[in-house]
Amino acid sequence: MQELKSVYSKEELFNNAVELLKKLIEIPSFSKDEYNTSVEIENFFKKHQVPTERYKNNIWAVNKHFDDAKPSVLLNTHHDTVKPNKAYTLDPFVAIEKEGRLYGLGSNDAGASLVSMAQVFLHFYEREDLDYNLVIALTAEEEISGFDGIEGLFPQLPKIELAIVGEPTQMNLAIAEKGLLVIDGEMKGTPSHAAHPNNDNAIVKCLEDLQHIVNFKFPKVSDYLGEVKITLSGIQAGVQHNVVPEACHFTLDVRVTDEYNNQEAFEIIQAQMKSTLTARSFRLNSSKIERDHPFVQAGLAIGRTSYGSPTSSDQAIIPCTSVKIGPGDSRRSHTADEFIEVKEIEEGIEIYIQILEKVL
Repeated sequence: MQELKSVYSKEELFNNAVELLKKLIEIPSFSKDEYNTSVEIENFFKKHQVPTERYKNNIWAVNKHFDDAKPSVLLNTHHDTVKPNKAYTLDPFVAIEKEGRLYGLGSNDAGASLVSMAQVFLHFYEREDLDYNLVIALTAEEEISGFDGIEGLFPQLPKIELAIVGEPTQMNLAIAEKGLLVIDGEMKGTPSHAAHPNNDNAIVKCLEDLQHIVNFKFPKVSDYLGEVKITLSGIQAGVQHNVVPEACHFTLDVRVTDEYNNQEAFEIIQAQMKSTLTARSFRLNSSKIERDHPFVQAGLAIGRTSYGSPTSSDQAIIPCTSVKIGPGDSRRSHTADEFIEVKEIEEGIEIYIQILEKVL
């Protein structure tokens, strides 16, 4: 068997990436139904003589000269997608390349990150002079923050010093990410006929409570992420025009900064409201990496910028220091006729390698 080259040419890495992304686009991979894309990923690494491990629909591997005595850096992104919305004009499962763009569901979020990271892993795979091990995990259920994605896989991985999470950031460094807290609320009142006076109308009381909380400002403001953002995203009450209901229900979407954990944010909100609140989960907390971290400094040194990300990712459930960086633009994610600029893949591979060369 021919020995695998220790370093692929830039052209080989780029061509590998585009070819793999086209295959992945054409395989539906909704959250919890990613088996077929996981097999495609396995086949890619098998073709390049890289042994892989599997946990459910998650595929992972370590560099050839893995050393337990060394710390490990993780390359992680996901191969599940949301379902295509009805505004698509192109077939979301046909990879169409035209005018410098590659169209298809998952091309931007996060297929471009996945195929770029796969090439970066190949680039470093046979290196014997690394100060760190390199681990890659291409995982499932990110779009639903599922338990059988990176969260379920993580305990099986080697001890990770730093996780690099691939999401569309235009290859800039998202050094902080807001957490997500979803709260269901209920305001109770006195049911009555609409024709009679009622000073205990659940809807009116609820609207007063909600008006207060949407105008409320958390006292601490993050240097990275700004203010905690509370959005009223749903309200339900009443079934007949002539009946005042006994309760009004609502949902709050809360984007929490690194100044608070989700439990703290919930307790502050509850103290400000008369409604009864229930958090759906406290798991998706904010994350942050310090600007003086070697990886961040390496990225800044080659001209990348840093920022705080308002969107959530698997960073929220990765239990170690992490940073988010990947090709593509977050504003394209989950949109109709999703695409990635082909040159963004080429740049993504090159920038990942440049930063890691300074770190590994």
